[in-house]
Amino acid sequence: MGAGSLGFNVGQCCNNDGMHLNHPLRRVAEDPAKALDRRQWPASLPPVAQLLEEGLDLSPATIFVGENGSGKSTVVEAIALAYGLSPEGGSTGARHTTRSTESELGNHLQLIRNAGSSKRGYFLRAETMHGFFTYLENNPSRHGDMPFHDMSHGESFLELALDRFRGPGLWVLDEPESALSFNGCLSLLSVLKELLDGGKSQVIMSTHSPLLAALPGARILEVGQWGLRQRQWSDLDLVTNWRSFLDAPERFIRHL
Repeated sequence: MGAGSLGFNVGQCCNNDGMHLNHPLRRVAEDPAKALDRRQWPASLPPVAQLLEEGLDLSPATIFVGENGSGKSTVVEAIALAYGLSPEGGSTGARHTTRSTESELGNHLQLIRNAGSSKRGYFLRAETMHGFFTYLENNPSRHGDMPFHDMSHGESFLELALDRFRGPGLWVLDEPESALSFNGCLSLLSVLKELLDGGKSQVIMSTHSPLLAALPGARILEVGQWGLRQRQWSDLDLVTNWRSFLDAPERFIRHL
């Protein structure tokens, strides 16, 4: 499937009884009252331009994959910010910020919510976790928080996901595999699958990991110079490239 309209059939957003699923977000589009200058970054990125022109329907699980610099994290971050999540990680109540580097895209988006759905949510991004853990230490939850800085990067990331990703809500992750081993990715996949099985949670994730991209039931959007295109897991460049490397790593290494 190439670039083009990214809507989907009613059967994809409803359960077997025809009732709409109760995940938080149904669609994201440009706010007509806050049009973004198409000549300026990030609107000049093909996936952002397509999102602004067409809007994007969101499944219970939507995964963005693509090369570095393709725009997948820009889109995921903007949706998180438009929802009210902290740009460097956390919930809608988090106020952690060090150096503002996020794009202005989130200020120009309009989120269409499913009626009666949860307004809870959490944003985890591997690149800002060290500072975020310090923020949590200084602002512990009412039950107290674990000593995240005493754990490895992967252990702390997983423990935070296990502790915060519970019940209905919007759970946003930006390249979480940066912190995780193969088994760590499997553990996170289990957490996300369990959340989705409840029918009232929603996952939005950017990733380079073929393992995380295999989240059952997820809609996968491949991001690149073409914009956004829906793909099957087995057809992703991400998957075919890893398969080729694992089959014959020497073929890649000799061309370095």
